[in-house]
Amino acid sequence: MKRTAGSVIRHGKVRLHQRQLSQASLPPLQITTLPNKIRVATESTPGYFSSVGLYIDAGSRYELPSTSGASHFLDRMAFKSTHSRSEANMAAAMDRLGGQIMCTSCRESIMYQSSHFDQATPQALSLISDTVLNPAFLSEELEIQKDAALYEIREINNKPEMILPEILHGVAYGQKVLGNSLLCPDDRISLITGDLLRQCTSDWYRPERMVVTGAGMQHEQLVELVDRHFSTLKPLPSSASPSPRSSTVQTVPPHLLPSSSPSIYKSLTRAASSYLYPTSSSRDVPSPLNPQSQYVGGIRHIPNTATDFDHLYLAFEGIGIHDEDIYTLATMQVLLGGGGSFSAGGPGKGMYSRLYTHILNHFPQIDHCASFHHIYADSSLFGLWASFVPDMPKQRGSTPAEILPHLVHQISLLIYQSVPEVELQRAKNQLQSSLMMALESRAVEVEDLGRQVGQRYFFGAFILMHGRKIPVTDMTAAIDKVTPEHVKRVASRLFGLHSGNKATIVTMGRGELGDWQATLRKYGVTGA
Repeated sequence: MKRTAGSVIRHGKVRLHQRQLSQASLPPLQITTLPNKIRVATESTPGYFSSVGLYIDAGSRYELPSTSGASHFLDRMAFKSTHSRSEANMAAAMDRLGGQIMCTSCRESIMYQSSHFDQATPQALSLISDTVLNPAFLSEELEIQKDAALYEIREINNKPEMILPEILHGVAYGQKVLGNSLLCPDDRISLITGDLLRQCTSDWYRPERMVVTGAGMQHEQLVELVDRHFSTLKPLPSSASPSPRSSTVQTVPPHLLPSSSPSIYKSLTRAASSYLYPTSSSRDVPSPLNPQSQYVGGIRHIPNTATDFDHLYLAFEGIGIHDEDIYTLATMQVLLGGGGSFSAGGPGKGMYSRLYTHILNHFPQIDHCASFHHIYADSSLFGLWASFVPDMPKQRGSTPAEILPHLVHQISLLIYQSVPEVELQRAKNQLQSSLMMALESRAVEVEDLGRQVGQRYFFGAFILMHGRKIPVTDMTAAIDKVTPEHVKRVASRLFGLHSGNKATIVTMGRGELGDWQATLRKYGVTGA
C-alpha cells in the first residue's frame, strides 16, 4: 500500500518496501496515522545526522492537585531503569548512539528527543519507546531524583529570572491549568511515588495524544519502527477521549474574541476559527484530561532583601496560537525587544528595539528590560519585565512604582501611536530571520514538526490547520503583511481601556508598587 501525507494504515502490521529512496526523491513532508491513532510525520532534510522525537499532549497544565509535580518527575525519571533494561544498560545504550537523547517537559507537552547518526534511528526509537512504555520507576532511583529535584528547586528559587516567570503564570491563571508550575512544589516531592507516575502515564500517554516525528530519514522506515514499538498502545473510545483540538475550545473572554475588522490571514486561519469559535451554542464539556485555562490576573509582591536588583513583571493575557492576529503579536514582541544594559550584542541583535532605545539607553539604574510572550494553545502571556537597582538608604536607585510607568508607557505607545514603517520593517526582518535560523537546527526542526502536528506551538508564530504543517514561507509571508494599522488594532484589542483585559503584576525586592491602577489609567491601558 502506498503511503502518502495523511494516509491511514488499515492493517495491523506495516512492511517497509524493499526499495531505497534518495533523500532528494522524498516529498518534503509526510504524515501517516497508524490504526491506533498515533501520528508519524517526517521531513526530508538531507544531512549526516538524523533526529527523531516523541511528543505527547501532556505536561503541567494537565496536573490536578493530586498529581501536581508528576510532569517534573516524569522528566527526571526518563531513561532510567525499565522492565527490559537496567539503568546501567540504558546509559550504555544511550552512549552508543553517538549523539544525544533527552526528555523535556513543559506546560503543554512532554518531549523525548534524539539526535544521532542516521543508522542509529532504530536504536534511538527503541530507547524512547522503552522508557515511555516500560518504565520501572524503582523506588531507589526515585529517591535519588527527589534529592536532585530539591537541589534543582533551591537553585531556581535563587535565580529571579527563572522563578519569577513561574510565579507570574501562577498569579495570572489562579494556580490552575496554565498556572500550574513546571516545578514540583516542595510539599509534593515526598508524595511522588511510582504508582502516581504510572497513573499519570496511563492517563496521558495515549496514542491519540502522541506524535512521532523525524528528520533526515525515510518516512516508511520511521512508520515501520513506530508500528513495531507502539502498536500495543490502545486508544480510548472516541466518546471517552476528547480530541486535542476540542480541548482548545473554551468560553472566550471578550477581549480575545476575533476582531470584526477584515483580516489579512483568512486563508491561513479559517479552519482554526471554525473550531475555536464555533457558531453552535453548545460547547465541549471540560475533561480532566483536557482542562481549560482561565486567566484571572492579579498582583503579587515577594519581599526579598538578598538580591542585587529588584524585579518587576507586567503581563496581560494574549491570544492563543490559533488566533489570526498571532503574527502581529509576535512582531510586536520583537518590536519592543530589549535585553541587558551590558549586552554584547550589536546591530542585528535588537539594540535598536524600543526597550533599548527608550528605556535602557536613558535610565542607567535599569539593568535589564525585555519583552516576553509565553504562548499556548488557548491563551498566552504578553508583557514586559525589568530588573533595576533598588532605592536604599546608601544607594540611589528606583522603586517598582517608579519603573512601572516606563513599562506601561511602552505598551500605550502601541495603542495610540502608529509605528513608523522603517521601525516595523526592522522588527519584521528580525522575526523572520530568527524564525528561519531556528529551523536550521535539525533538532529544532523535529520539535517544530512534532508540536505543529500535535496541534501545539513553537516560536510564537506556528500554527497547524487541516493536519498539515504551515511552511515557513507562509509564515514569513504573513509577517510581511503586518502593517502599522494591524499593530494599533491588536494593541487596542489586548491592552486598550475598553478591552476588558486584566493586568498581572509580580514584583520581587524591597520597594512598593504604589497605585498601579492609577498608572495604567494615566496611560490609557487596561488594568483591573
